Amino acid sequence: MKWQEISVTVSSEGEEAVAALFYEYGAKGVAVDDPGLIREYMISGIWDAHGFADMEPTGCCLIKGYFPEDERILDILSGIREGLARLKVLFPEWILRSETGTVRERDWADEWKKFFKPVRIGRRWLIEPTWEKAEVQENDILIRIDPGMAFGTGTHPTTSLCLEAIEDLVKPGMTVFDIGTGSGILAVAAAKLGGKVQAGDIDALAVRIAKENAELNQVEGKVTVEAGNLGDIFKGRADVVIANIVADVIIELLPQLENLMAEDGVFVASGIIDTRVQDLETEIQKAGMRMIRKREDAGWAAIEAVREGYYA
Repeated sequence: MKWQEISVTVSSEGEEAVAALFYEYGAKGVAVDDPGLIREYMISGIWDAHGFADMEPTGCCLIKGYFPEDERILDILSGIREGLARLKVLFPEWILRSETGTVRERDWADEWKKFFKPVRIGRRWLIEPTWEKAEVQENDILIRIDPGMAFGTGTHPTTSLCLEAIEDLVKPGMTVFDIGTGSGILAVAAAKLGGKVQAGDIDALAVRIAKENAELNQVEGKVTVEAGNLGDIFKGRADVVIANIVADVIIELLPQLENLMAEDGVFVASGIIDTRVQDLETEIQKAGMRMIRKREDAGWAAIEAVREGYYA
């Protein structure tokens, strides 16, 4: 399959806005090359290993979004151009320029490897790409991951916030639903903590990659991954329901949670840019639920909610 790669160079403060625009138009993957962030990761020790020479912040980052070249691509390109034009009007001081090109599936898969290094998240997670080797410490929970062309490496705030929530919420024997599993990293994490995981995605490629990552981490017996609609994939009720998608899709999902969650279950919603948090809080209340925690990082948020009347 061929993919349209849309590359946007933007001032670093515009990273979240451009990434959110890509996700809004259905990007199947987003890669961010931010020299300033890379340098911070190396200095702070978040990355256990790196293969970069000395890097100095440039004040800009390069964001690449990947879209399948199908009958929708012209509308997607038009919509993104309009969105970038609006950003330029709102933030005239930003550097903002874009270009497009076609890439092969293999080329895109290789793009991930340039800036995906071992990373520590939360108290115990150590995320290791298959082409790197991390130093595992005594209390680490190691997740080996090859995202291929599916979203979810652990390095993006939307995923890392979910990993922190999973670490706090999932206990052995719990049933966990992972909606929009992407690379399967969250399903693997829940299984590593003893959860029984049902995972699903509408993208057949993501389903294949998630299954491979479950096998890679030797949790395939605890994780089932399927493609299809909610009613076809998820059976029973879950103690923890995870949806790391985008705000609009999460809002559409809220009315269905009554049939997916246990009475005392917790819903974890991520992929929410900070400007949409209030919208989601309002819709959560309309759905008869109550927010119990909000985690934030770099302009993104993850929300945890329970049924109204249940006091977590």
